[in-house]
Amino acid sequence: MGKLIVWNLMSLEGYFEGPAMWDLNFRGSVWSEDLEALSAEHTTTSVALVFGRVTYEGMEAYWTSGAENGPLADAMNSLPKYVASTTLKSTTWNNSHILAAPLGESIARLKREHDGNLFVFGSAKLIHALRPLDLIDEYRIGIAPLFLGAGTPLFKPDAPPRELKLIEARTLKRDCVLMRYARA
Repeated sequence: MGKLIVWNLMSLEGYFEGPAMWDLNFRGSVWSEDLEALSAEHTTTSVALVFGRVTYEGMEAYWTSGAENGPLADAMNSLPKYVASTTLKSTTWNNSHILAAPLGESIARLKREHDGNLFVFGSAKLIHALRPLDLIDEYRIGIAPLFLGAGTPLFKPDAPPRELKLIEARTLKRDCVLMRYARA
């Protein structure tokens, strides 16, 4: 059975992007060799990627632009990608599929069909929709040592309470702290 893992970087106050959509400039303040290696590990140990529509469209634009080459770009462009959307009618990014509604059933089916890690990158709205369904197996959050002052929160405040269990905490270079939590 597959494991659904959320991976994101966020500011100390919980923003995963700045005030404007796709404002990810703060990530440069913590980017280092070990964070790059961790990102590469996530893609090489992944059997599929799961996105919300907005993140999917942004990732598609970036990874198909040729802005980056190498193993990470190859993985992003070749891995199966599943997008949760009620408005997207078709996909053009290689190996992409639109998830059928209802979302919970689609994600549960993906977890049954894939033996390995399914990663969610970005996708705050998708994460918010999945939290009450108890389908997320692990949260991997990189905490950047800064305050953005404004932005998009990774976790919305109106989700039901959920107790988690810390499985790892370690400091990466440039003072980024990786926190890994699983369901309690």
